[in-house]
Amino acid sequence: MSLPPQFLDEIRARVPLSRVIGRKVVWDLRRSNQAKGDWWAPCPFHGEKTASFHVDDQKGFYYCFGCHAKGDALTFLREAEGLGFIEAVELLAAEAGLPMPERDPRQVQRADRRTELVEVMEQAVRWFRMQLGMGPAEAARAYLGRRGLDEAACEAFGIGFAPDQRQGLYNALRAKGIAEALIVEAGLAAKPEDGGAPFDRFRGRIIFPIRDGRGRCIAFGGRAMDPNARAKYLNSPETPLFDKGRNLYNIGPARAAVAKGRPLVVAEGYMDVIALVRAGFEGAVAPLGTAITEDQLRLMWRISPEPVIALDGDQAGLRAAMRLIDLALPMTGPGQALRFAFLPQGLDPDDLIRARGAGAMGAVLDEARPLVDLLWRRETEGRVFDSPERRAALDKALAEAVAKIPDKDTRDHYHAVLRNLKWELFGNRRRADAPAAARPARDWPRDWQGQGRNARFQPVAPAAPTRASRLSSPDMDGQQAEALVEAMVLAICATHPGLIAPVESRLERLEPQDADRAALIHDLLSGTQSQAGQRALESIMADPHVRAAPAILRPHDGDAAAGILANALDRIEARRAAREEIARAEAEIEGLADEGLTWRMAQSARARQQADHPSLADLSDLGEDSDAYRAILDAALKNEIWRKPRG
Repeated sequence: MSLPPQFLDEIRARVPLSRVIGRKVVWDLRRSNQAKGDWWAPCPFHGEKTASFHVDDQKGFYYCFGCHAKGDALTFLREAEGLGFIEAVELLAAEAGLPMPERDPRQVQRADRRTELVEVMEQAVRWFRMQLGMGPAEAARAYLGRRGLDEAACEAFGIGFAPDQRQGLYNALRAKGIAEALIVEAGLAAKPEDGGAPFDRFRGRIIFPIRDGRGRCIAFGGRAMDPNARAKYLNSPETPLFDKGRNLYNIGPARAAVAKGRPLVVAEGYMDVIALVRAGFEGAVAPLGTAITEDQLRLMWRISPEPVIALDGDQAGLRAAMRLIDLALPMTGPGQALRFAFLPQGLDPDDLIRARGAGAMGAVLDEARPLVDLLWRRETEGRVFDSPERRAALDKALAEAVAKIPDKDTRDHYHAVLRNLKWELFGNRRRADAPAAARPARDWPRDWQGQGRNARFQPVAPAAPTRASRLSSPDMDGQQAEALVEAMVLAICATHPGLIAPVESRLERLEPQDADRAALIHDLLSGTQSQAGQRALESIMADPHVRAAPAILRPHDGDAAAGILANALDRIEARRAAREEIARAEAEIEGLADEGLTWRMAQSARARQQADHPSLADLSDLGEDSDAYRAILDAALKNEIWRKPRG
């Protein structure tokens, strides 16, 4: 139906957007400015706890800074309520007190037809429910009882039974005056090609109603009672109400549960969803007898930014997960991620919950892994990378997969994770597979246990007290001290690979004088390993000062290591910046230094002082007449400009 733009503008002007959205959210009144029509709330689309969802009544638009959902009142009703466009307009028009414009007779006819089909489906739900209590359904009731479903559960999910009769439902609906054409169009009966009387599509099956986001029955799923049936599960065909690739089982209740903080869990079948919901995982949904589609993924992400795909613990479940990788990668990004939970071998969610309880299912969901882990598993599991060509093929496959991700930041993070995984794989494999004659004299310093980046240091006492270490020696010049700090940086990165990604650009700027250390930096950044890099790492780890550092002694303490790494890089960068400034000063200085030169030298000294002693107070507020300021300047001039090389 084509509606005049002026009519839609009038609706938007009469009905504040905050009134429409306020039915679904709880406003953060501390952050909102009601007088100006400026409202904030937790987003209703991805179930967050912080107020990142913004509504502007004056402009008539909403926007979520978390999942990037945006639109006007009509968009909100369509996305959050599952309404069609005309249905959303009609609802707002009624609220605004405006009559709807004259509609196209053909559109009126289609809308009325859909209303009739929905009523036919509800009549079928009631008939199936009634049949479950009859004598022919005894085996079905026994089966449901064995699966832990009592009468209350069947009532809650509308579960019914279709007796094994050719025209049981058809005759019951016809007796209520429902036209044959409506019964066939709703997908409840099929008409033979030879023109005979229609027959029921569902016979001898337990029936599960499939409802849309508004709770209207749009289709049925049937589970066969005959073990020899050609199809164990059968869904309604495509109808004006039902498109199986654009709907999810239990979508309405799951959306409400996610809005209350529950996770969105995607299982494989009806019984899995019912078992999950009854075990307390109310945000459970399932695709409708097909592999997950793009439309279903978008529907999931409108509900939650990170659905958990809970797959059966068998090869079919694993294959389904692997197929989903290529579908999801071109759509993933900030606010649109997936996690994968694999159940124990041979169990589905229903089996696991009945055998081990809801706690076991919760533990599986808590251990769900991100999409990047599944991609790595697909490309490496069961393969051997014992040649440059095979490793290059792995690099190419991973690069092609990651290139499908549209968001640059997400691609960068994928590359960082995969680089670390390659480093671990190739480093460990190289050490395990290399012949003894080809190995270096020592794989690791003798106090290291394990291999590659999984090595763990067994603490030993330093060779000498810390106060007598090389770093504090009066005989150590600036370049030696810098080389030792540089060694500390490389040792921390080798033992804490997760810290590399945030400092990649800073590592690239190190440019050590030693060629082996340069090779080690390349290895760390690329996830590879060279002989030169191995030599550098062995030399670094043999240094007692490096081996006794807290970040090496406690490889499990990532936060402490990150702080030490950041400070070490600060020290190196401050020293190099000071050298560059000193070189310029030496070229400029003639007689007494002018004020500009003096200021630059003091700034350089400040940077050195703060990098070398991060626990001291910030020196940026010292006045130029203070004793501390003059002491810093004096130290800079005395220790740098007029320092004579030793020897």
